[in-house]
Amino acid sequence: MHHGLQCHLSNPQVKTQDINSINDSSNHVIEYIFGFPILHDFHILLFIIFFFIYLLSVSGNGLIFIVVTLEQKLHHTPMYFFVRNLSLVDMMTTIATIPKMLNKFSTHPDSFSFQGCFVQMYFFVSFNAIECYLLSVMAFDRYVAIYSPLRYHSIMNRQLYISLALVSWTLGFASPIVVIILALKLPSCGADDIQHYYCDHPLLIQLACADTPLHVKIGTSLSALLLITCFTMIVMSYSRIIISILRIPSSEGRSKTFSTCASHFIVVNMFFLPPIFMYIFPKPFYSSDIDLLVDMLYTVLTPMLNPIVYSFKNRDIKDSLKKHILHIKKDHQ
Repeated sequence: MHHGLQCHLSNPQVKTQDINSINDSSNHVIEYIFGFPILHDFHILLFIIFFFIYLLSVSGNGLIFIVVTLEQKLHHTPMYFFVRNLSLVDMMTTIATIPKMLNKFSTHPDSFSFQGCFVQMYFFVSFNAIECYLLSVMAFDRYVAIYSPLRYHSIMNRQLYISLALVSWTLGFASPIVVIILALKLPSCGADDIQHYYCDHPLLIQLACADTPLHVKIGTSLSALLLITCFTMIVMSYSRIIISILRIPSSEGRSKTFSTCASHFIVVNMFFLPPIFMYIFPKPFYSSDIDLLVDMLYTVLTPMLNPIVYSFKNRDIKDSLKKHILHIKKDHQ
């Protein structure tokens, strides 16, 4: 699925080879060819840049996860419980993609086993689906907090918010199963090249020696259904949030209320704008380099930026970070 959730709308080219030339998929090797031809001679520079992004993403998300876990008043708050889950997903998404990119830059050319490619695709799609569901649940949480503040704790009780998180994880891990099973049944033609930096559904089915329009339609339909469902839930929640905020008489009150969901609003935009761009502007209208650039923004930069957004835009997390940093300094004095 494109961007972990979205499939290309155009049909992949079908390879026609004699069936006798098709090897056992267990012996297949897939080689990565990194996009942006002008950057092919800058492997060391790319390695340094993406290694820095990797460290920042893993450490930033890991830090927020640890702080929320250690801080009791945050840990037992629905919003921060979801933030902790989101940080964990972003950290796992980064671990699922960037290390293979770093390996590519350090050992050019790089290859991946056929089975390994499917494993990477499964976890990458799952983590993105989980994040999609979590962002929808977080929007609902903010809606309840702003629309019914007096009933918030009775509605968003511990049993409900833990159940919502478990459902998000379960549905996320179940999301790619259908396309994975269908793709595994396709015959592959042996060693092939992928001009990308991770294994994705549209790229894998292009390697098949069989007709694949049905696979494209199923993948596109499932990913579109997921995106539309999550996005609709978020839009509905924020519509009610905006209505509630506009009813507040003072500008100070409106500003203070909106600030409670500002971080989530920014993260939602970073998550949904790239796939929306890809749907509004089909691939024939832009180059493959643009496709790769938007993909990279979505899969690499967003997980890195999320902890920055939450730490700079959220007072509770900033205060908790300062508290634990001062505590560590005090212990070392």
